Order: sequence, then structure tokens, then C-alpha cells
Amino acid sequence: MTQIEPYRVNIPQADLDELHDRLARTRLPGTLPDDGWRRGVPLEYLRSLLQYWRQRFDWRAQEATLNEFDQFTTTIDGQRIHFMHVRSPEPDALPLLITHGYPGSVAEFTQILGPLTDPRARGGDPADAFSVVAPSLPGFAFSTPLSGKGWEVARTSRAWIELMRRLGYTRYGAQGGDIGAGVAGMVGGLDRNRVVGVHINSDLLGAASMAGEYMPVDLDALTAEEQAHLTELKQPLAEGKGYLQLQSTRPYTVAYGLTDSPAGQLAWIVEKFKEWTSPAVELPEQAVDLDQLLTNVSLYWFTGAAPTAANFLYEAAHSYDWGDGSVAAQQGWAVFGGRDPLMRKLFDPNGGIGHRSEFDEGGHFPAMEVPQLLVADVQDFFRPLR
Repeated sequence: MTQIEPYRVNIPQADLDELHDRLARTRLPGTLPDDGWRRGVPLEYLRSLLQYWRQRFDWRAQEATLNEFDQFTTTIDGQRIHFMHVRSPEPDALPLLITHGYPGSVAEFTQILGPLTDPRARGGDPADAFSVVAPSLPGFAFSTPLSGKGWEVARTSRAWIELMRRLGYTRYGAQGGDIGAGVAGMVGGLDRNRVVGVHINSDLLGAASMAGEYMPVDLDALTAEEQAHLTELKQPLAEGKGYLQLQSTRPYTVAYGLTDSPAGQLAWIVEKFKEWTSPAVELPEQAVDLDQLLTNVSLYWFTGAAPTAANFLYEAAHSYDWGDGSVAAQQGWAVFGGRDPLMRKLFDPNGGIGHRSEFDEGGHFPAMEVPQLLVADVQDFFRPLR
């Protein structure tokens, strides 16, 4: 089955009513130690977010924002795939495949889709335009229900290649962050004859935490001082990996609570936005728009994606399929939330990444935190590759 069907987000009112009822009946724990964020999301902070979500957050307004962009579903390898497909008005626009990560969704991209697809309307160069394809990862949001086991980076990358073929694109770019960075890189390796370049984004601390654990690097090439510095960079996130250990080993055990409690789902996601957004701000809503953040959380809630999104992390942790290890010849990397020369030595010792940008602003979610910087960097990278 290769049909592509139009799709519009339309959450039933009964589901909205149930969410508001559950929020009104939230059972919170008793007084917890006043220890800031060291033990997790502070009680009073979560209480205030729950009140905002129930009383002030307008899902229908956010739903209308999502529906400003053309969306579709199709079935690939037995899995329902939801995707945004925002065509540029410019006839020579380069197709661009963008992939989100965890705990994200396509709701991350609403601030960048317009600037990417229609720079002319914003005073930019029409030659920088893209036609954007932004799928929901299998098991996330409207790419549910999950059809079965085995959906991880490699299988998803092959599905994305088929999606771009199905859309008629014979030449395109790939972009992503978090899980999406791995997908973009593998798409570039597997579809090297069609992919003109791969651009990924990461945050400084997140990149450091991956070194030697999830991404192979030559730690022996570091001096004692550099190794000590790397340990220091990793420390802020060292205690924040509990979510990954749980979801990559026992995803369904924790998913019952997340699926049954909107408060639990909110706390689970908002903690990552606290830890992974710009280190220069104190609270998540100082880094990203609160309504956009709650839209992202709401997508997990309404689609019941907690278990299937976590399953993606489980499958990735147990997969041995990483393609042939190669990526497209042209690579770009944008690092947000700090600059550090050690990152180049770790991840690009031979200078194979032709385009590398570092920004003090932003963090793990640049499409939400600093959309203008991400858009400009993507445009700069792909400009000579068109």
C-alpha cells in the first residue's frame, strides 16, 4: 500500500474533557525536600504547570497552528507514518527531510517551517528556500499505533528513504537532532546518490555526554587535562540518564504511569527541557514558549505515545544495524549552548565535517529555542550544495 492520505489534527472533545478531568484530580506527593531540581521536578513548579495546562492552555489554538501546515499519512513497511510536507512557493527549492528526537515531536518545527520554505516573504533570499518533509518517528504522535517490534534508527532511515522516493524527490538534504541526527546521518549513508548533504544539531553538553559511550571517539588521543575537562563537561548530565536507562531496558514498566497520568507525562518531559535547554536560563519556559512545550507534551498524551516512543529507545539500544557507518560526503554540524575546541578534536579529528558552527545561545531544542539561528545555519550549509 503506497497511498498518501491528507491528514488534519482533530483531537476529539471527549479526549480534551478527559484530560482536564484528570488534571483536576491529580494526586501529587506530599511535601518534598526543598532542593531545587536536584531530586527532579520541584513540587510547586509542577503544580503551577498543571494549573496552567488545565486552565489557560488552549489546545484548539495550538491544533490550529499545527494544521496551518499540510500533513499526510502513508504506510511504509507495515507502519503508519505521519508527516508534514510543506512545499515552498519557490520552484527550485531544495527538498529537506527533517527528523525530530526524544522527547520531541513535529510540534518542535512550527517556528522554522515558514522561514525555511518561504524566505522571500521574510525578507530573505528565495534561493535559500526548502520544501520540508518532517515525519513523526514510528511510535511518536500520529505515527501510531506501532505496528510491531524492530523500529529503530536503521529501519526508520530506510522508511524515510522510501518516503522521499514516494514523494518523487530524487535529490534532497537531511537534517536532524537527537535521534534525528542519527537518522539523518544514516539516510545520508544509505541514500548517498540522492542526499546532497547532512546537517545535524546538538548541544554542547549533550555532545560531550555521548563521547565514548554512544559515539565512538579516540579518548586515548586526549591529554590528561583534556580528559579531565571532558569528565567535567559530562557531569551535569551524568545524573540525568535515568530516563534512558529505564526506557532502554524496561520501557513498558514506566510507560504505565506515563500513559495513565498527565502529571507524570508532563514531569517526565519537562525535566528534559529543564536539563537540556540553554544553561543560561533557569526554567524551561524561559528557553522555549510554554504553549509550544505543552503542545509537545499533549501530543504524547493524546496519542498514548509514552510506551511506543520509549520502545524506540529500547530498540535502538538493542540494535546491531548501523548501516555501513558512512554518511554523505558533505556534512554540517551546529552546536548550541556553548563553544569548546575539545568537541572538534573528539568528533572531527580529521576535518571531515566541512561546516561546523558554534553558538553560545540555545541548547538541545534549537528549533524551539533559537529558531532563527538554526534556520540561518541550515541555509548556510546547504547554499553551496544546491
